[in-house]
Amino acid sequence: MSEINVTPFVDVMLVLLIIFMVAAPLMTVGVPLDLPKTQAKALNADTQPITVSVKADGQVYLQETPIPIDEIAAKLQAVATTGYTERVFVRGDGTAPYGVIADVMSRIQAGGFTNIGLVTEQKPDR
Repeated sequence: MSEINVTPFVDVMLVLLIIFMVAAPLMTVGVPLDLPKTQAKALNADTQPITVSVKADGQVYLQETPIPIDEIAAKLQAVATTGYTERVFVRGDGTAPYGVIADVMSRIQAGGFTNIGLVTEQKPDR
């Protein structure tokens, strides 16, 4: 018999497809935070922005790397690919001190970045 039986191959590929479809949403980038909820709609974006996260204990992260708060501007300038017009999203935990989040945003702005946004979760419709 000189034919190749592709049925087992297709079965394996379908199982792998299902595994990746289930696992892909679980691979979200970022520090786990309890974001505040608002009624704002989600933004449409073509490029991935730089993310600065503030945990409930005040620890600051650039993307997923913890950094000291006084190094935010320098690290952002090193990471930014399009210069000072790069979008910077600040993700602050809902229970994080407001002063720390305000300090992070002011340091980002003092570093020359003007396109700064706060990330929240959308409130569920009732």
